[in-house]
Amino acid sequence: MLKIAPLLLALALAGCNTGGRIADQLNTKPNSGPCPVVGSIHDAARFVKFADASSKLYSNIAYTGEISDVRLYCRYTGDVPLEAEIEIDFAFGKGPKGQAGQMDYPYFVAVTRRNGKVLAKEYFNTRAEFGRGPVASKTELVNRITIPRADESISGVNFEIVVGFDLTQEQLDFNRAGNRFRLDATE
Repeated sequence: MLKIAPLLLALALAGCNTGGRIADQLNTKPNSGPCPVVGSIHDAARFVKFADASSKLYSNIAYTGEISDVRLYCRYTGDVPLEAEIEIDFAFGKGPKGQAGQMDYPYFVAVTRRNGKVLAKEYFNTRAEFGRGPVASKTELVNRITIPRADESISGVNFEIVVGFDLTQEQLDFNRAGNRFRLDATE
């Protein structure tokens, strides 16, 4: 099982808005142990797209995004694989240079060991619709995350599930420099 676990894990992290809800099954039997830690990666929790890459001013913002909350539901008993699903709350903004009424935001979900080693990573897109103004929000469900455990002594606490926007190097550098424009920012 240990030899094929990475392959199973790579194939297991899939599915967005499909299948049953683990949250609905949680009252049947207690878990063997705690669920994995879940959260967003600080440097990748914000998305800022400028109309012109040379100007980092508010007046040049096309679109912004922020991961505002992440919730995890998991299920495992005995030696069965750990099954999880997460809900991700997004907040989006359309800046002064945003032309379209909608914007696709790329994001990822990764399963890691507690030491940070990435075991599986899947990429998704979420679409913001700005029909009623410059601010929008949305909750995405990513389910059918399966983490094969070597045996029943391996608890969910040995894993983490992290999310973030799939950023360009320039966007990542902008975030790491501590720059930030909130959705309700003004000049």
